[in-house]
Amino acid sequence: MPRFRTTRRVCHSAGDMFDLVADVERYPEFVPLCEQISVRRRTQSGEGAEILVADMTVAYKLIRETFTSRVTLDRPDLGILVEYLDGPFSHLENRWTFKPVSERVCDVEFFISYEFRSRTLGFLMGAMFETAFRRFAEAFERRADQLRARTAPMRS
Repeated sequence: MPRFRTTRRVCHSAGDMFDLVADVERYPEFVPLCEQISVRRRTQSGEGAEILVADMTVAYKLIRETFTSRVTLDRPDLGILVEYLDGPFSHLENRWTFKPVSERVCDVEFFISYEFRSRTLGFLMGAMFETAFRRFAEAFERRADQLRARTAPMRS
């Protein structure tokens, strides 16, 4: 089963990075291969976490697939868990953790394991998915840099 894990130290607070990754509706603006996201449902858990059920459409050239996931946004523990519900995979699990290093620096850990139901789709999409996952963490870091630049006060 393909797996990918990376840790990146970024110059943004753990809370800011959590908020950026938790804002799933914005993914089509900057996440590689993400064409569309639709949140079906949002609920609050008793422990301060929010649970989403969302459909994500990924596209690459002529291939377009939509899958449904349950996303647990655990703000108190600065973690996000994505669990696969339906679509072209037989398995998909994705975890993000955000570990403060200082007030303005954190380590972002990204992990994903997945397997396509169809061997053909796995063959066609596998190498491209691997490349995209390698670029995911970079895409979120670039997005955080862009958002900080937009909100930074002008200096004269």
